[in-house]
Amino acid sequence: MTTSGSATTVAPVRVLVVDDQPLIRHSLRIVVDGAGDLLVVGEASSGEAAVETARRTRPDVVLMDVRMPGGDGIDATRRIVADPDLATTRVLVLSMFELDEYVHGALRAGASGFLLKDAEPASLIDAVRRTHAGESLFAPAILTRIVTHYLDGGPSREAVAPTALTSREVEVLALVGRGLSNQEIAQRLTISMGTVKTHVGNLLAKLGARDRAQLVIAAFDHGLVTAGRPTPGGTLRR
Repeated sequence: MTTSGSATTVAPVRVLVVDDQPLIRHSLRIVVDGAGDLLVVGEASSGEAAVETARRTRPDVVLMDVRMPGGDGIDATRRIVADPDLATTRVLVLSMFELDEYVHGALRAGASGFLLKDAEPASLIDAVRRTHAGESLFAPAILTRIVTHYLDGGPSREAVAPTALTSREVEVLALVGRGLSNQEIAQRLTISMGTVKTHVGNLLAKLGARDRAQLVIAAFDHGLVTAGRPTPGGTLRR
């Protein structure tokens, strides 16, 4: 943010576009640059090039394709997230497919969200903004598949709240795991947005999570999101 006299200018969100198809990269650039607060700072056509370009341009958000020659997007995501010089860079994975292996691979690699390429331009812009703000972002169909994977992937889990969390933090974690935004959590628990942000910050610190995507995984791992049994604040939203 820069200030000149009485005017304040907010630096745009810096975006790296990664896709092996030139036409898709061009289309994504047009959509992103068309938003006044977003700016494409680089493009890459492979996973290897994505890592190199990210290190050179230091983007805030990477729009990452999954299937590419020269290193796939999952491995590139893992390398970017693990790079201490890119600690503030977040990855939003884009794919034509909602295959489980891509979704879970992206999450485990450290992606902050997963969006399908058939999303509307406005949804893509919103996703970039929310990802930059630290919120996890999942297309509704993707969130449902994640939940189904955890419910059907083995024995049912008993809800076990992390011992370091307060009862309110457990409630917030369960709602984050169900894909609710900060505003929706505030409305559901009748608390302020500032209070929600404080709870989310505490959850990130106590659970050692990089972002909300990892909080989603933590909610599943602790059995706080289940089928047929209410979570704090309600039932699973499909």
